Amino acid sequence: MNEKTINTAFAGVKVADFSWSVAGPLISKFLADNGATVVRVESPSRLCILRTSAPFKDKKPGQNRSGYFAWQNANKYSISLDLNKPEARGIAQQLIAWGDIVMEAFRPGTMEQWGLGYEEVKKINPKAVMLSSSSQGQTGPHAKFAALGIPLVGLAGFSQFLGWPDGGPLPFPMAYTDALSPRLAAAVLIAALIYKRRTGRGQYIDVSQVESSLQFLAPMILNYTSNGKEGQLLGNSHPSSAPHGIYKCNGQERWCAISVSTDQQWQAFCDVLQNPAWTKEDRFATFLGRKENETKLNRLIEQWTINHKPEEVMVKMQAAGVPAGVVKNARDLYEDPQLRARQLFWGTEHKELGKFTSLGQAFRLSETPARLSRAAPLLGEHTEYVCTELLGISAEQFKKIRQSDAFG
Repeated sequence: MNEKTINTAFAGVKVADFSWSVAGPLISKFLADNGATVVRVESPSRLCILRTSAPFKDKKPGQNRSGYFAWQNANKYSISLDLNKPEARGIAQQLIAWGDIVMEAFRPGTMEQWGLGYEEVKKINPKAVMLSSSSQGQTGPHAKFAALGIPLVGLAGFSQFLGWPDGGPLPFPMAYTDALSPRLAAAVLIAALIYKRRTGRGQYIDVSQVESSLQFLAPMILNYTSNGKEGQLLGNSHPSSAPHGIYKCNGQERWCAISVSTDQQWQAFCDVLQNPAWTKEDRFATFLGRKENETKLNRLIEQWTINHKPEEVMVKMQAAGVPAGVVKNARDLYEDPQLRARQLFWGTEHKELGKFTSLGQAFRLSETPARLSRAAPLLGEHTEYVCTELLGISAEQFKKIRQSDAFG
């Protein structure tokens, strides 16, 4: 199980990953896929949420059967530690001394309760970069509020834009903030590693999921600070485009998105439809007119799209210079020739799931490409290897620690 010497961006970088759920493991996935040695510290008594989250292979639940977990944790090692046991905390301290990066994603104060907060980390390993990912950061009056990604979507303000004008805000169907914050966190980690290389000193990184996600709502916040205007529920419409929506097409639950923002695009759009009589009506002659009559316009457009497959609508619109795209389902994405050509999907053999396919990274490094070298670990699969091979614990000492039930 020795690490292969591969030309990857983070080859040689060692990560002690105490994080769980989504945001933290996504950050360490970025590192692991690009060559870092990532040791995922897991609790046998409090399983990572993703180990108990669907989808499960063959719809059979199990702590090693979650597709979600298998995607996020490929290329990592798993060590099982009960951090409530002093022997386990001793191993955790050795991991911290071993690592270049220490990560955690618990409620603020949790690592401190185990004696593993940043003040202790600095004493153990002054060169370590420690990253804490939490819902609202480590400081402030709401820092210790517990929240996962789905409620954070509302707290971050996204829900004020999700819904229809005649209804209320809608919940987002996924932990969106968990998917956004890791992108910024990974970039900041790179900056901290550069600082460490230059100075020989580590530092502490405090990542707030809410604050990270707000970066993606900057235009709405600026509109409020500049003009005092609150966000509005717009459904599928857009303030500066009409038509702008999702239109039903021929087929079972098949749709195409179309957006028209200029008079030139409007004329091209009408040409694609072969200029039916209604496109020449005065009420649709200007953007303001189209906006005022948007509901009627959308119904007329759908009378055309319903007779065409979404792929046909997209191709015709794009050929005319009109932004349009098929609303793809999971099968469409999995079979997409563009994604296949770019090898976005990585296949591997998992010890319990069997053949398993997941998403790779969304970028390509010409000299140091990301790669999949190892499937996601079973719970605690590498406990002995991490202790004896990476940390140098003797076989005799490992046996004594095991007898203490430190591994759960």
